[in-house]
Amino acid sequence: MFTFIDLCAGIGGLRKPFEDLGGKCVFTCEVDKFAIETYNANFQTTYARVSDISKIDVTAIPKCNGVLAGFPCQSFSQSGLATKKRLGQKDGFEDETKGTIFFHVANIISALQPEFFLLENVKHLERHDGGRTFRIIKARLEREGYILHYQVKDAKGLLPQHRERIYIVGFKKPCVFSFPDLPSKGPVLRSILLSEVEEKYTLSDKMWQWLQDHAAKHKAAGHGFGFGLVGPEDVARTLSARYYKDGSEILIKQEGKNPRRLTPRECARLQGFSDDFKIVCSDTQAYKQFGNSVPVPVIKLIAENIIKAVYN
Repeated sequence: MFTFIDLCAGIGGLRKPFEDLGGKCVFTCEVDKFAIETYNANFQTTYARVSDISKIDVTAIPKCNGVLAGFPCQSFSQSGLATKKRLGQKDGFEDETKGTIFFHVANIISALQPEFFLLENVKHLERHDGGRTFRIIKARLEREGYILHYQVKDAKGLLPQHRERIYIVGFKKPCVFSFPDLPSKGPVLRSILLSEVEEKYTLSDKMWQWLQDHAAKHKAAGHGFGFGLVGPEDVARTLSARYYKDGSEILIKQEGKNPRRLTPRECARLQGFSDDFKIVCSDTQAYKQFGNSVPVPVIKLIAENIIKAVYN
């Protein structure tokens, strides 16, 4: 058995595959109280608590074999950057709220010196600020003596969703590791859609008209905004934490009526969570949680290769 800690834990999408491989989670950290409710409802040991990673006493964290962290991506994502620019806010490492969390993760890795770590973020992290941000991240981790492997993977080969994320794996000792090859073509939305859905998920006439007008306005101005209208045989856009607002990135066609949002359970399935995963918060919070989560089947394959590399 190996041990690991779960930082910026969200609802546990990184944790579960490593537990399924025989690992034991010995410490968790998550700042969102609603995500913690969901996390604690689904894991029976090592509960999460409201923890600001910047205020954690590193000496209180148990020694472990591995560190997992899906540090916040809003400061590095393309959509997040556009929003921050529009609001006149700082991005990247200059975002003192979320942009600097990587350094707290790195400090914990430095203190614990685990055998391996797995970090996850948006694919744009590699290109942010002309590549400077990623060079800083690499240098910080390599300074601790870690051998790095990193790659962008699209979950569409395993889930009916385009979801490109960068995964950074580090090993303290040289070992044979490669990222898993994912299928180029995967399941379609039919595989995750419920047969019966409450009427409340169908867009109102007012919301549907607003989305159409908004998309037409942006198209006329040469901008890229548009809603994602899809059917059962399609693959969805990336599910985001803002899905609760209008559902615009993934709208399901309905015969004879307005399109609908995905339900929270369908969002869970879209991220690869099994149906026994408990959804205990409001729809709004559930949409945020699944939009912020990781594609579990992708993590599972990466985790298998990590454990094989370290222990076989």
